Amino acid sequence: MAEIGFYHLTRTGPDQALPQLLGRTLASGERAVVRVGSEERLEALDAALWLVAEPDWLPHGSSRTGDADLQPIWLTTEDPGPEGAPNGARFLFLIDGTTSARLDAFARVFDLFDGADPEAVEAARARWAAAKEAGHTLAYWQQTPRGWERKR
Repeated sequence: MAEIGFYHLTRTGPDQALPQLLGRTLASGERAVVRVGSEERLEALDAALWLVAEPDWLPHGSSRTGDADLQPIWLTTEDPGPEGAPNGARFLFLIDGTTSARLDAFARVFDLFDGADPEAVEAARARWAAAKEAGHTLAYWQQTPRGWERKR
């Protein structure tokens, strides 16, 4: 079973929160897969990650750049298949309301959702209920003026 953290974005969007979480992932020696909702979103995130100021470098790639095994961060619109993450990642990041049928293939899953969007909040609640029913370990994090605060 995976440890799934639900990240309730109340102060920033995923483009601001994701780089910090990815930086911590790389600093801990882990690799990540980031699943996004569309090819357009993937292209925008790809460009944004090269320009982020903090952390100063987030090496990443996608199917367009190839060499998944060399990429610490892999951007994709696809759910990792039965063979697992193409870059060997143990951490999965879900943004744009994406889901995965392979949550248990990862040690940690980060589900980032927009707290200003009522539909996104309701969809996150449904994902929480499904993950709880499946027996995953769950945590709920919310942005506060002082940073991330664990609420449950």
